[in-house]
Formats: sequence, C-alpha cells, structure tokens
Amino acid sequence: MDYTLATGETETTIPGGTGVLLLHPSIGETDRIDTDFLKTDTDRFLVISTRTTAREVEQKLEHYDVDESRAEILDALSVERGYSRRSSDHLHYVSSPDDLDGIVEEVAEFLADSTGKRRLSVDSLTEMAYYADVDRVYGATGDLLDLLEEHDAVGLFHLSKEVHDESTLDRFRGLFDVVIDLDTEGGVTVDLGGLDG
Repeated sequence: MDYTLATGETETTIPGGTGVLLLHPSIGETDRIDTDFLKTDTDRFLVISTRTTAREVEQKLEHYDVDESRAEILDALSVERGYSRRSSDHLHYVSSPDDLDGIVEEVAEFLADSTGKRRLSVDSLTEMAYYADVDRVYGATGDLLDLLEEHDAVGLFHLSKEVHDESTLDRFRGLFDVVIDLDTEGGVTVDLGGLDG
C-alpha cells in the first residue's frame, strides 16, 4: 500500500516498507515534521523515544493535535533514569536507549499485533548511538527497516547532522530510500532518489 508523505513543499506518496531519514541540526525543530508524518494517512503509529519520556511524547502529540488514540509509545529513558512508569496498553518500556534488541523486539510486536497503515518514528538514532555505538545502531536500523518492509509499514528516523561526521551520515543515508534534510533556518529539502526504479 502507499502512504502520503507531506513535508515542506513536497507532497507525494511512498510505498509501504519505505524508511525515511530525517537529517536535522542539533537545535532543529523536528516536532512539526515528526507529527505531520505521524498524523497523516495512518491507522496506528509507534513512537520510539530515546530522547524524551513517554509523558513528553504525549504532550507533543497533544500540542500538535495528533490523534493519541492511534498512538503507542516506547519509552527508552524512564527506566534508566528512575522515573515512575505508568503501564498501559499503549505505553511500553525498555531498560535504556542502548537496549537495541529490546527496541527491535517491541517494534516487531507492534507491527505483528496491529493492522492497517502503520507508521514508526525513531527519535533518535543519534541518542541511541550516544548510549550504544554507531555500528550497533546501524545494525539495529537495518533490522527495523526489514520489519517495515515485512509488514508494509513506513518509518521516520531522526539523525543529527551536527553530531556525526560526514562518513557516518553517508553510511546511514545509504540505508534509506527517502532523505529529508532540515536546515538551521527551518528549510526542508526532500530527496526521493532511493525510490527510483
């Protein structure tokens, strides 16, 4: 199935199984791009949050008027930081942002247990690499992209341009069919080159 992708001046469709890489400056305002991605043409979505807690994700979704009844959140921070956790059907936890196997397993369960058009937001690969290392995160990203393809879902993966060197950015770019580049002024460019052919 096809999914709508609307960001910046670009509105197009992308096929199920597509991974979208969001390259952003460290101070970049990614919330608008992220929430537009999640609330468009979607039955269920999962936010993997390695940068903020589940409560902060809920506040972001509410602020941008995203339908929270369609949301599931995987919180990778609260356990490690000792925050109180509210278990529910739509809130899940792993021990820390470097529990990459746990993150992949939770995504696999979400995709296996849900139907319709599913989207994934990974915020962020940079944070995962800070706790783990780039090689492990690269491998886990490949596993997540395989799951998207298997289940005809799509995903948006955040990566900071200012934290990683150019070779690392190029390495991750090579995994993705679509790359969204957010500049420091808020300008957005979209490269759909990986979808050709």
